[in-house]
Amino acid sequence: MRQSPKKWIVYLAAEFIREAQYPEWLSNIMWVKKSNEKWRMCVDFTNLNKACLKDNFSLPRIDLIVDVTVGHRMLSFMDAYSGYNQIRMNEANQGKTTFITDQGLYYYKVMPFGLKNARATDQRLVNKMFKDQIGRNMEVYVDDLVVKIMEFAQYVENLKEAF
Repeated sequence: MRQSPKKWIVYLAAEFIREAQYPEWLSNIMWVKKSNEKWRMCVDFTNLNKACLKDNFSLPRIDLIVDVTVGHRMLSFMDAYSGYNQIRMNEANQGKTTFITDQGLYYYKVMPFGLKNARATDQRLVNKMFKDQIGRNMEVYVDDLVVKIMEFAQYVENLKEAF
């Protein structure tokens, strides 16, 4: 059960991770079985998370998002591709995400899953990106977006505004 070498090449080429030299923090990996019977490598950031202050940025309430979409004629649901991996880590904090594998030591250059404040950071960024649309023709929850349309004539225009 180890990550295929091809996957490491993909992560390195995409600049999601980088080889670490002298890490200040070191986390272990663990393997989690996915529903499709494949294995996913996860980093156990338990100790790092204990050392971090909690970001209390609140997430939207799902029930309120559902309520404000009622009555719209069309809804387009989108999921941001590799949502967290689109957010670059602050350079000063990248080394804190170092993890050990049988291939060596690596750290994340992008925000990985498992960090205590990842959700709050992502929600804050998405809120900032779509501040002019949220409540008007879009609702967001972390990396899930719904564009809401009252009239079909607005459909393409509202989707274009989202992109």
